Amino acid sequence: MSEMRVVGVRVELPANQPILLLRETEGERYLPIWIGSVEATAIALEQQGVKPARPLTHDLLKDVIGGLGRDLEQVIITDLQESTFFAELVFDGDVRVSARPSDSVALALRMGVPIHAEEGVLEEAGLLIPDEQEDEVEKFREFLDSVSPEDFRGADT
Repeated sequence: MSEMRVVGVRVELPANQPILLLRETEGERYLPIWIGSVEATAIALEQQGVKPARPLTHDLLKDVIGGLGRDLEQVIITDLQESTFFAELVFDGDVRVSARPSDSVALALRMGVPIHAEEGVLEEAGLLIPDEQEDEVEKFREFLDSVSPEDFRGADT
């Protein structure tokens, strides 16, 4: 399992589909995940330090978790099946709750907990983006210009 960090959220054109890009903290692989626009907005706002006038759903969930006296310890991207990613929220006492990766990442950013990806997910969908001299945002833009959802189908499909 590898710890991941959020590089950012961008919109893939012409489909206008948001993509969350994660990168190994101690490696070279990137993990692109297509996500919904609401979750993309929630992630981008948190990364930019923007606090909405009213709490978003992920802010509410953070408050509920704290109000119940629980601790979110980590988020794990656990699986990839038929182009769909799966994740788990891991709480104190090893309580695990299945969740979408986009919601998991939005919550992890708000709660300051690590994001991990299982090795099998990285082997199947992780990418090396060439030209290490460029900054990550530029590499991500170039990646978006050359990728399609079909690129993430497993070898069996």
